[in-house]
Amino acid sequence: MNNETSPPPAPLQNPKSKIQNLTAVILTLNEAQHIGDCIASVGWADEVIVLDSFSEDGTAELARQAGATVYAAKFENYAAQRNIALGHVATEWVLFVDADERVTAELAAEIGHVIATRPEAGWYIPRHNYIFGKLTLGAGWYPDYQARLFRTAAVRYDRPVHEVAEVQGEMGYLHNPLIHHNYTDPAQFHRKQAKYTAYGAEILRQEGIRPKFYTPYTQPLRHFWWRFITLAGYKDGLHGLRLSLYLAYYEWQKYKAVSRKP
Repeated sequence: MNNETSPPPAPLQNPKSKIQNLTAVILTLNEAQHIGDCIASVGWADEVIVLDSFSEDGTAELARQAGATVYAAKFENYAAQRNIALGHVATEWVLFVDADERVTAELAAEIGHVIATRPEAGWYIPRHNYIFGKLTLGAGWYPDYQARLFRTAAVRYDRPVHEVAEVQGEMGYLHNPLIHHNYTDPAQFHRKQAKYTAYGAEILRQEGIRPKFYTPYTQPLRHFWWRFITLAGYKDGLHGLRLSLYLAYYEWQKYKAVSRKP
């Protein structure tokens, strides 16, 4: 893997100009609140594809109105959805963006620069995570690199949740971050973390991992230390403390769930 970052990108002369040979892909399920702004932020792509999991809030129609090409597929897992979306991409390059993310003009310029000049098969993109409306840089939330930009023929996905991109070729790192409106309030945070925890516990079971009797108690402590101390969650003050405690709690839930099933 190539750990070098890209050279500074050339200025974007016209944010509305198309970047040739690239498709932006957005996976959706009930994202009416976000989809319009997300599509607008990638309007410079050759094509925008939305793969919708039969939303019930009008997401698909809003996406069509915003100019995206919309396909539908029943949700199985995140890796499967991304692979289905890849089957609809006809361009050399693909950029995956979540509905609650936004691509800035600076990031668009950098993307255009590297796909025109660099040999890498894919690129990691950092994220600025806004959690409860606050930019969160500690506790592992920054740089939060995401593998999102690929040569279409070089990538496939594996693992059901927090999917892993399997890339044929070298990867690089971009400078400019995605803007990620991650969790708007604690209720949304807990809903999503409960879902991720259930997926994570199932993956551990499938991999044959059987925790020791003490693991549900020691792992949350380790996780809290890792988030709050090692990853500098303390730099975000009480906000960082709260997030570190929340995530330690869900580590407890995950390992407790695995421990009680044979």
